[in-house]
Amino acid sequence: MTDGLGLGGAYGATLGRITGQGGRKAKLGMATLMWISHVERPLKPDELCHALAVEIGSPDFNPDNIPPIATVLACCQGLVVVDKEASTIRLIHFSLQEYLRAHPEHFGAAHSIIAETCLSYLNSQQIKALSPIPFPDLLNIPFLRYSSLHWGMHAKKDLSDSAKLLALKFFDDYSDHISTKILLKAEMFHYYHDFLSTEPPVFSGLHCASLFGIDEIVAGLVEVEGCDINQRDCVGNTPLVWAARNGHEGVVKILLGRDDISPDKPGEGAQTPLYCATKKGHEGVVKILLGRRDVYPNKIDLWAETPLYCAAENGHEELVKILLGRRDVNPNQPNFAGETPLECATINGHTKVMALLQPRTSTTTARPKS
Repeated sequence: MTDGLGLGGAYGATLGRITGQGGRKAKLGMATLMWISHVERPLKPDELCHALAVEIGSPDFNPDNIPPIATVLACCQGLVVVDKEASTIRLIHFSLQEYLRAHPEHFGAAHSIIAETCLSYLNSQQIKALSPIPFPDLLNIPFLRYSSLHWGMHAKKDLSDSAKLLALKFFDDYSDHISTKILLKAEMFHYYHDFLSTEPPVFSGLHCASLFGIDEIVAGLVEVEGCDINQRDCVGNTPLVWAARNGHEGVVKILLGRDDISPDKPGEGAQTPLYCATKKGHEGVVKILLGRRDVYPNKIDLWAETPLYCAAENGHEELVKILLGRRDVNPNQPNFAGETPLECATINGHTKVMALLQPRTSTTTARPKS
């Protein structure tokens, strides 16, 4: 902080006043600061108020627990304000965020607490009773979207035993849970499927944990008897595709450690885990996958595009170098439109990639595409 000890001292004194309120006011004020300083995105006032009303581990969500936003603000002693322009609630100044991050002792295991709160809410009878068909109006259940999309991000950062148990309970009926559709709609917004609004999706707890990259949960789920580690979900993706797509190296290693894994099994658009990792620029995952003999790096997707084409299209210079270092990669293989990786890089203005792909003749005999 540029303002030195004076500003830090002022924040410390204010926190002292918050805790000095005692009872519910102190708890509400500190919980509010914890949420605002650790969330994945800014919360709207009603989202925050609903989050503060959740009782961790309770099977019911009690709306009588929802505090008025005016009460929340008062309990924070001026450290929190409503940003009327953005319609979100925020800290009074960015330096307060820095101060709070430098003093984690004020909140304890914040990410674990947030994960437990989200999962308790998602496991509540009121939320489980919501039918995904038709898709409900989320205005009256404002905390549902945040908890559905972000519980796993907090759990990945700090997974408590309680959060793990709540997650496994959540996965018992995961395909029929309204949050599954919310997550899939957010993840697949480029390829939104109409069936997500007309029928329950096929999406397992293993798919979800792989998507979020929660190593410990994935490691437990793959050991469950009858687990189909290569199962495709309703959009065609395997757990490995989700993990590779999101750059979760730990989960990729866990899944590849199974004897029954099919590491080249494609997902939506016939895109393999290698293709998905390449597209997103996840160099670590690409290297892990290329370490397998049963991963074919020249395999094409639905549009006849290879991982190298994808790397060239997105300007991933290091990945282009890695793929060109493979003898079984054809640098001149065109897609269905007749464009080679070099032509694609040229069209997209990736000059460094263009230099790497300057005309060369492949000495590789193309393997059959499967």
